[in-house]
Amino acid sequence: MAGNVEHSKLRAKPEQEDFNHKYTEEGSSKRYGKLINNYFRSVELLLASSRLTAGKKLRAIELGAGEGFSTQRLAEMLPKNVEFEASEYVHELIPKLRAKNPKMTVTEESVYELKHKDSTFDLVFLLEVLEHLDYPDKALAEIHRVLKPGGVLILGVPREPLWRALNMMRGKYLSRLGNTIGHLNHWSTLTLKRHVAKNFGPVEEIKTPLPWTLVRARKQ
Repeated sequence: MAGNVEHSKLRAKPEQEDFNHKYTEEGSSKRYGKLINNYFRSVELLLASSRLTAGKKLRAIELGAGEGFSTQRLAEMLPKNVEFEASEYVHELIPKLRAKNPKMTVTEESVYELKHKDSTFDLVFLLEVLEHLDYPDKALAEIHRVLKPGGVLILGVPREPLWRALNMMRGKYLSRLGNTIGHLNHWSTLTLKRHVAKNFGPVEEIKTPLPWTLVRARKQ
């Protein structure tokens, strides 16, 4: 395992953050709702061009699924031959995640210490999680461990500094110069590509729906 992380000393405090305002509060607006739809459309395009889901039975997981809003969207785009499950670190969010996805296997686990054997999954989603992590490289190593050879990671993060500029324009986090609370890492599209390639494997394709970066990488 990538493990060896003392969670009590992490700067990240996911139990104190609201990860779902983008779906519940901001997502209810027509403008931001369209951005979210474009985001998931890009995820779907990355998935389709991976040619991973054709034919055989596959196993997939979303890590850091929160309350399960994104899990619902992902489940809708996956074909029936994919066995899909989700996991979340924050204990209080597990019941909400299960309630929104009642037929799904849900695991309470840290992305640094996944409760799965080596080479378990064909597909891993990590959406808007990496920017919240103290040790993104350790998380990528752990994901690499649980993916099968040839397995795919689809990863999304806010595109900084564009994200911060847009926050400032809408009057959010002004005292923090637009930096969203809980964002410990800031990546441009180029730096994210380099970081994933260095710590995981080759980046095959990139999508940049405003204001995010999404990449698809494959375990060799």
